[in-house]
Order: sequence, then structure tokens, then C-alpha cells
Amino acid sequence: MGVRRRGRELALQMLYQHELSGASLEEMTQRFEELEQAPPQAREFALTLVRGVMAHQQAIDRQVAEQAEHWRLDRMAAVDRNILRLAIFELLYQPDTPPAVVIDEAVELAKRYGSEQSGPFVNGVLDGFVHRQAHPLGKP
Repeated sequence: MGVRRRGRELALQMLYQHELSGASLEEMTQRFEELEQAPPQAREFALTLVRGVMAHQQAIDRQVAEQAEHWRLDRMAAVDRNILRLAIFELLYQPDTPPAVVIDEAVELAKRYGSEQSGPFVNGVLDGFVHRQAHPLGKP
């Protein structure tokens, strides 16, 4: 498994834990054995993602809510919601990664950790978001 994919998995697990338990980043890093055992580059990438999502969560959640028009954030599965947060963070604040890669990675996370419907749901939301960013006025 690639370093960045492993980092995204770790970040998803940390964001999920944060959402359910309210644990701080410091608490999570101290208790998360998988993070400690991960390669240093994967660990650093995961922490960058988690810090970024936590720092920009309100703005990210607004973007997710706007794109997923018929889904309230609180009605989404926690795994799907956090995968979307990770991906939107990367799309907005980590422009080094091509959008297609971000979407593919998010869909893979959704297939692995979410429900049967998670992959298509995440793909649809992110594809729409990328399209909307490229054409903010709805013009091709």
C-alpha cells in the first residue's frame, strides 16, 4: 500500500474517532497504535490531513452540504462524511494532488470502510464538487 493511501486511511480513522469521542489530536496520537507503527511519511501525511480538516472543518462542511443538496450532514454515515471532508480538504488546500487521484482515493476508502452505497455516493458528491469548482457559474 502506498504511503499516501496509508496516510489517508489513518486520517480517516482519526477523524472518525474525533467525531465519535471528541478526542483531541494530541489524545488521538498518543493512543493510536497504528499511527505510531506507520511509516514516518504516512504518519506525517495523516497528521497534515487531520490538522487541515480540523482547522477548516466549518468551511469544508459548508462545501459538502452545498454539493450534497439532498443530504444533510448529520444524516450522512459518519464514515462517508469524514471521507468527504478529507477529499474536500485535499481538493481545496492540497492542490499538488490531481482531482482525479483525490476522487479515486476517496472512493477506494468508501468501498473499504463504508457501506455498499458509499462508493457511488462519495464519487457523485466529489465529481459534482470538482465540476462546480471548475465551472462556478454552471457554464461548461
